[in-house]
Amino acid sequence: MVKEFLLQGLTCANCATKIENAVKKMIGVKNVTLNFSTSKLKLETKKSDSRNIHKEVEQIVHSYESDVLVIEKNDSMLNLNTGINRKKKLFWLIAGGVTFFTGILFEFPFYINGNIAFVLFMISYILMGTRVIIKAVKNVLKGHIFDENFLMSIATIGALIIGEYSGAVAVMLFYQVGEFFQEMAVTKSKKNIADLMDIRPDYANLQVSGGQIKKVSPETVPIGSEIIVKVGEKIPLDGKVIHGKSMLDTSSLTGESVPRQVSISEFVLSGYVNQTGVLIIETTKTFGESTASKIIELVENAAGRKAVVEDFITKFARYYTPIVLALSILIATVPPLFFGGVWTDWIYRSLVLLIISCPCALVISVPLGFFGGIGATSKKGVLVKGGNYLEALANIDIAVFDKTGTLTKGMFKITEIQPQNNFTEMELLEVVAHAESLSNHPIALSIRQGYNKKIDETYLNEYQEIAGHGISVKFKNKVVLVGNEKLMEKNSIDYHVSTAFGTKVYVAVDEIFAGCISISDEIRIDSKDTMSSLKDMGVSKTVMLTGDNLQIAETVGNEVGVDEVYANLLPQEKVEQVEILRKQKQSGKTLAFIGDGINDAPVLAIADVGIAMGGLGSDAAIEAADVVLMTDEPSKLIEAIEVARFTKHIVWQNIIVILTVHIVFMFLGAIGVASIWEAIFADVGLTLLAVLNTWRILKKCS
Repeated sequence: MVKEFLLQGLTCANCATKIENAVKKMIGVKNVTLNFSTSKLKLETKKSDSRNIHKEVEQIVHSYESDVLVIEKNDSMLNLNTGINRKKKLFWLIAGGVTFFTGILFEFPFYINGNIAFVLFMISYILMGTRVIIKAVKNVLKGHIFDENFLMSIATIGALIIGEYSGAVAVMLFYQVGEFFQEMAVTKSKKNIADLMDIRPDYANLQVSGGQIKKVSPETVPIGSEIIVKVGEKIPLDGKVIHGKSMLDTSSLTGESVPRQVSISEFVLSGYVNQTGVLIIETTKTFGESTASKIIELVENAAGRKAVVEDFITKFARYYTPIVLALSILIATVPPLFFGGVWTDWIYRSLVLLIISCPCALVISVPLGFFGGIGATSKKGVLVKGGNYLEALANIDIAVFDKTGTLTKGMFKITEIQPQNNFTEMELLEVVAHAESLSNHPIALSIRQGYNKKIDETYLNEYQEIAGHGISVKFKNKVVLVGNEKLMEKNSIDYHVSTAFGTKVYVAVDEIFAGCISISDEIRIDSKDTMSSLKDMGVSKTVMLTGDNLQIAETVGNEVGVDEVYANLLPQEKVEQVEILRKQKQSGKTLAFIGDGINDAPVLAIADVGIAMGGLGSDAAIEAADVVLMTDEPSKLIEAIEVARFTKHIVWQNIIVILTVHIVFMFLGAIGVASIWEAIFADVGLTLLAVLNTWRILKKCS
């Protein structure tokens, strides 16, 4: 049983990690994912579990963040003012603290002696710090020691004890100011990501009896219903157009800006926007099974598949703060005890270390960066199922492509019919069309289109598919074999090898060779440019795998510009070849397999990153692949890699800058150069800088 909660008002990424880890420890709970970018917590429990899961989750959340509202997905009441009210309170606390603090520093509007200054400092500190100290005490009582509230409380109380009143107030003031702006920045960043995936329809115009229209929730519309989609509205559910003609904006799903025209009998997907005419659509899927809903769910669940660097930062933050706290205690005690010196001086230095030790900047920027990249790729028509796959895209060393339906259009047409042994062209075509009538393969479809007559399935029995070879079937009580050369050889058929260009379909009837039908496929217009771009991006090798014959494979391979071609491969041989190629990739790099997502599931599964193209609306593609290119363009892979690499660049840029500044200030603090003021500026400034830098992913890629 899956339960989903919205943690409204969650802006602390460090707390989000702790909440996720705590929920994972709940008895009977598994597969826990907390997506900080969407504030959604999803967990799985046993169906028979009768506990109040909501209450237990709420207790855990409030043990870290008491202001966060925990809303179960089924709840109807949403308190949307929670975050706004908290920001207002924080704003007025900051304003009051700034007023007192400014008055003290500038001795305005009256002369301030020492006692009055102390009182004003304390009033300012109480205004600014009470909330932080109370939160720290509550967390300590619950066993949560190493958080930013505890660090700031210890640092500022220590500063007050050694007489650094202005420093203590300044730390609390700038910490609160930083929290205020950080919350605004994180909220804005989350909204930007949510906007990128804003394809969820708000309502459906359901046509009811009497020709009336009723506005309803898309979740309540059953399959087979008729819905009206007016100009400017989103299509709420997948379906078939039964009346009307219009231009559709498909950019939210495909990333393509050119509108697509649809008319009666054509299928449309939820998330498209109707632009020019009213459409009546018969729904073919429920809301939960519709394309928009599936894509949103997959993208939101991407947080559960973290990149290697995300896992590293999560573990790093867990140990980093306690280590720095221990180091600050050593700096405060060891030098004055064993080497002499003023206690207050060394305590002051240790307080600088405490302030700079907060890992918030790292913990916020890394997951926000990866999720921003996933949101940006979805806007471009590329669905990435996790940060680990986005990271894998950025590190591709070998790109392996399927041929049919990937580098070629997969739209076959008959180019030559070569009958043998007294068979006519029409007789040969009739036999093959009937034999292929139960197959959905593109070649079978092209043969049936070429035959262009009604198929009488009553003539067929004993149908059998022979993997990697073809089909065996009885047609009009005659045993028919339709397939490749291997099928002819396996059955000892005396056949003639055709020299015609294209895919060859050999036919035997009652062990007599009946002839060959040649079928050709058109290369996609952007396949060649894709290979060239991959080389420019540093991909060391491009490879094409196909079950087709070597002549066709080499012709296509040479035209698109791949480095290596492997032909006549059975499905299991494709898997074996990919395993061989994986051993050739550079250390730390990845192998990507790009296929049509329907017939290539085994290869997609064993590749470091499996990429299905042309998968829009294809359940098989979405399920099988790690990445889905939602149009029939190989060049979408280039866009996906560009976003992945830019995301990786920004994430590592943040990590390096944050760690460098932390190390520098820890050193400067330890030798007595950096002050508390500078430390808090560095800590708060780094967090804001990291979040703002992450925005570049959304701005550049959207």
